Amino acid sequence: MSDVGSGILAFVGMSALAGVLVTAAVTPALAVTGLAANNSITMFENLPGFLNIDDLAQKSTIYAIQPDGTPAAITSFYEDNREEVEFDYISQYLKDAAVAGEDPRYYEHGGIDIKGTLSAVANEFIPGGATRGGSSITQQYVKNVLINNGMNEAKTEEEKQAAYDEATATTPERKLKEMRYAISIDKKYTKDEILKGYLNIAAFGGQVYGVQSAAQYYFHTNAKDLTLPQAASLIAIVNWPEKFRLDYPDSETNGANTVVDGESVPYADNKSRRDYILKEMLTEKKISQEDYDAAVATPVQPDIQEPTTGCQASPYYAYFCDYVTWEIKDKLDKADTPDVNEGAEMLSRGGLNIYTTIDMQMQDVATQALKENVPSSIPEMDLGGSVVSVEVGTGRILAMVQNTDYNVDPEVTGDNYSAVNYNSGIDYGGSSGFQPGSTFKTFTLAEWLIEGHSLNESMNATKRSNWGTFNDSCNGPVNVDGWDPGNDEGGNGGFWTALFNTVNSENTGFVAMAKQLDLCGIKNTATALMSAGRADGGELGTPAGTDWTFQPSAVLGTEEVAPLSMATAFAAYAGGGVSCTPIAIDKIEDAEGNPVESPKSTCTQAITTDVAAGMDYALNKVMTQGTGTSSLYKMDTSGTPMIGKTGTTDNNEATWMSGASSKVATVVGVYNATGHVNLRQTYINGEQAAVLRHNIWPRVMDFANMKYGGDAFPEPKSEFLNAPQAEVPSVLGLSPDAAQKALEAAGFGVALDGEVDSAQPKGTIGEQSATGSAARGSQIMLKVSKGNLAAVPNVVGQQADAAEAALKSAGYKVRRATQDTGDDSKVGVVLSQDPAGDGSAKAGATVTITVGKKSSGGDDGGTDTPTLPGGGG
Repeated sequence: MSDVGSGILAFVGMSALAGVLVTAAVTPALAVTGLAANNSITMFENLPGFLNIDDLAQKSTIYAIQPDGTPAAITSFYEDNREEVEFDYISQYLKDAAVAGEDPRYYEHGGIDIKGTLSAVANEFIPGGATRGGSSITQQYVKNVLINNGMNEAKTEEEKQAAYDEATATTPERKLKEMRYAISIDKKYTKDEILKGYLNIAAFGGQVYGVQSAAQYYFHTNAKDLTLPQAASLIAIVNWPEKFRLDYPDSETNGANTVVDGESVPYADNKSRRDYILKEMLTEKKISQEDYDAAVATPVQPDIQEPTTGCQASPYYAYFCDYVTWEIKDKLDKADTPDVNEGAEMLSRGGLNIYTTIDMQMQDVATQALKENVPSSIPEMDLGGSVVSVEVGTGRILAMVQNTDYNVDPEVTGDNYSAVNYNSGIDYGGSSGFQPGSTFKTFTLAEWLIEGHSLNESMNATKRSNWGTFNDSCNGPVNVDGWDPGNDEGGNGGFWTALFNTVNSENTGFVAMAKQLDLCGIKNTATALMSAGRADGGELGTPAGTDWTFQPSAVLGTEEVAPLSMATAFAAYAGGGVSCTPIAIDKIEDAEGNPVESPKSTCTQAITTDVAAGMDYALNKVMTQGTGTSSLYKMDTSGTPMIGKTGTTDNNEATWMSGASSKVATVVGVYNATGHVNLRQTYINGEQAAVLRHNIWPRVMDFANMKYGGDAFPEPKSEFLNAPQAEVPSVLGLSPDAAQKALEAAGFGVALDGEVDSAQPKGTIGEQSATGSAARGSQIMLKVSKGNLAAVPNVVGQQADAAEAALKSAGYKVRRATQDTGDDSKVGVVLSQDPAGDGSAKAGATVTITVGKKSSGGDDGGTDTPTLPGGGG
């Protein structure tokens, strides 16, 4: 059968049924009496009558809170650019234009208009028929609801396309279903409710849906404020969105000026349809002749406002925005539906209002400080720079900035563009992190205090080529023969305290500290404080030890971490040891203002408050006396108590400045995003790239201190300051090796300091610098015996002659001295000797003995009587 024949049969069938449907719509009672036997009515009644109206896909908007407390939109995300509004928010011109132009009998019929339906049948099912549409507003609403419902249920792009095709198929079945639904909708809702739904769901070209978004996009106004010609132009678009839309300036019709009667007419297609609608409004007495004449004379004048969609549309907040999207996609995704990401769906279709933690003023300060010091690109290297600040005690991200320009378009290339968020880890923006260098030493310091050591406890931090075996309770002992780290200043180390190591960032000092600790403990402490592991593996909050390689070199900062994770750790130091997982969102509401569950920070006691106080004491010294002074002296608010730590990696490829007040923690990094260029040999605007961090960090923290303030840090307990005492074993007479082992086992360092005259056997230890007790970890100086001394007999209490004989027998010369005594029993007796008895002296040395002499009145003292070998007394 020919297409024409098929079309006629379809037309006849549809026409008959249309009449029945109109009867059912107008006089429902007839449909359940005699007419119910009619086959057409039976077919109609068997169609589904209940239409579930899903929530409309709406754009989600991300907000920052302005200083006055009001929200400011950063950007939006949408699959459909739509913002639902209430009926009263819609211009009466718009409502009247819709009814007059699309469905003049809308308020009279029961959901379907027989005249319009017959017109639609002719258009769709008779080849070569007219091109006018005929569906009622209710039918159009039904079609759009079916499209929306299908999109909501679809999980893939293919399923979405199939749902759209089904809802728009030009078949009798689809048209029948629409009419059946339209009748049921008309019975359930008021005309105003249906019209509101229609105006909120209608397509206005591209991704623009609903009258509010259309008004904003095409005319930079709101739906309630549209003028008569603007309202008619918008309703014109609904009739044929791709033909009548107003944002195609270079099209053959709307965009280009069309010549009509010798005159150039902008947007001719839209104007023609607009003027038709205005004519219908006049006919329906919705406007006056004067209104009509003025509107028709008004040229179509769109004011296109490109919607701020996606993070790229908000360059000041782009990387923070990117982090927010990952929070939503990761935290709101349901584990039991692996084939769909509910977070992503809510972001693109859920109409969310997302209120973020970002401090607009701090973000501005951080952006300016970074941009003025670290260009988005330089010829010498792939330069990276970042700033991130978090609030102590809450984990709220206050600023997040980097030097590059955000762009997710793979076709946009250039060294200044990047979609990778340097501040976060791989699961929140694609970065694999950076080596933090000496900033990581803070975790060893924390473990040092946790394991019972003191800040003023010393250790042997001399440079050496073999540090031997390190304890690791996670993976077993680790031997690092041949590892020979040096200090930045090039020295050979010494016996230094943990505080000295921290203030001056001594590599050998921290290796010596780690040698006395558990590497697994350092790793676990780092993970707890950062609420994260390595940046290139595992989600934030990954359990300790699951994504670290952690060799002894990690103590010096060779494990890649995210700047945000380091900021979290410094916030924990400043916040009494409480580590709060970072969050970017304060609250989320749906389109109706109802709360939506949002990601929350999890705060845990990573280290005790006492350990945190000890950390703060040491890290404050870094700022006032150590490497952090490079930042502190540039601050206007240097009186605010601050903690901090610098970090520089091997070959100066990455430089960090990390620190905090009691309120805000900030981490600044300047580094190789890729590659291995030495920042101390690279200059930007005449300044060494390695010191740029000290230009940026003070500016950000100055603002933070002025806005948020800062309190004094608590004083540490005495046990974290005072070096614990330990008994010093006597090592006299031991070999140097045996002496060293004995002292080190007791917790002391050892240094040999030449030779000494001693009665101890030659080559053994003849002298030690401390006996009894001393500070644990302090250095004991040892001298090796020359073996050239002999024991001196103790002759005190002996008769002078016997004493002299004993001393001469031992090989010593004797010299006598006298001392008056009133005790007759002491006369002629040795009262004292020098050297003392049981001491030692060289062979042939002179020993002076002092002998008691009977006191004779008037004598002031004794007289010395020298006694030479072989002589008498």
